[in-house]
Amino acid sequence: MVNSLSPLVSRGAVRLSCAGNDTGSSPEAITDIYVARILGGAGPSDLPILQSVKFELMINLRTAKSLGIAVPAALLALGDEVIE
Repeated sequence: MVNSLSPLVSRGAVRLSCAGNDTGSSPEAITDIYVARILGGAGPSDLPILQSVKFELMINLRTAKSLGIAVPAALLALGDEVIE
């Protein structure tokens, strides 16, 4: 499936993004926590490793159409957000 997404992603018609992690915080909030700890003198071994648990698939049909790319119905069904 990754190979079939490559042209869509490289041309801006599809975006897969991190929507959350194992703490339930937004990516921006986690960045703030890391920055505060680093500026406070924490070393790399002091920082927790957080893994994403939710991803969002956004499909821009307008961009795909303007690029002449047909988006498969199966991929549209998986999309969290479809821009028409």
